[in-house]
Amino acid sequence: MINSNKVMLITGAGKRIGAYIAKAAHADGYNLALHYRTSMEQTHELAKQLNAIRNNSCLCIQADFDYEFDFKKIITEIGSKYKRLDVLINNASEFFATDIAELSPQNYDKLFNSNVKGALFLSKACLPLLLKSQGNIINMVDIHADKPLKNYPIYSMAKAANKMMVKALAKEYAPTIRVNGISPGFIEAPVDEKMNSDVINRIALKCKGNKQHIYQTIQFILENHYLTGQIIRIDGGRSLHM
Repeated sequence: MINSNKVMLITGAGKRIGAYIAKAAHADGYNLALHYRTSMEQTHELAKQLNAIRNNSCLCIQADFDYEFDFKKIITEIGSKYKRLDVLINNASEFFATDIAELSPQNYDKLFNSNVKGALFLSKACLPLLLKSQGNIINMVDIHADKPLKNYPIYSMAKAANKMMVKALAKEYAPTIRVNGISPGFIEAPVDEKMNSDVINRIALKCKGNKQHIYQTIQFILENHYLTGQIIRIDGGRSLHM
């Protein structure tokens, strides 16, 4: 366990990978700010469980990345409760297919606001607190930032922008703040067993990954103080066959 009062902000913290990161970071001794947009029940239940383990160690913050004021609200609440921020995990992400022939501005905005705008403007809002702590930003990217996923063109484009954001902010925020990214591969398995089998056959290690692999990479990034501007693929070698 980290013996400190360090604070981690996780966006999209109520479910899936975000919730796992929250539990693992809390076990490592971090105080947490758990962001959600619509997953109020799941996020507050998670905070209740973690606060029962260590009192007053979790804060829930609702924010919609469509609205600029919400970025300021997040930082105001963190500053008021903890007075510091050490790690920002830009995890929140919309993910859905888009038929290019029927593409709508609304779907474009949903995908780019959650995957690009949110991470960028939240990173900007967090800058004063991260400068004080000489902190870290970690973006959850995607292996499809490099090779597009069929039927998901706008999502793939948004993740490509997210990947470039990592490199651009690493240069802009150096030398005080380190900025890195993680590109997960097959971590959250879909229900379709045939799809599972087809994807696993294209993975060099012939198995899907798990959330622990993601958090182990977060730990590695945070502990390696000579690492910035890098995107680490956690895909079992799937990108070798894409």
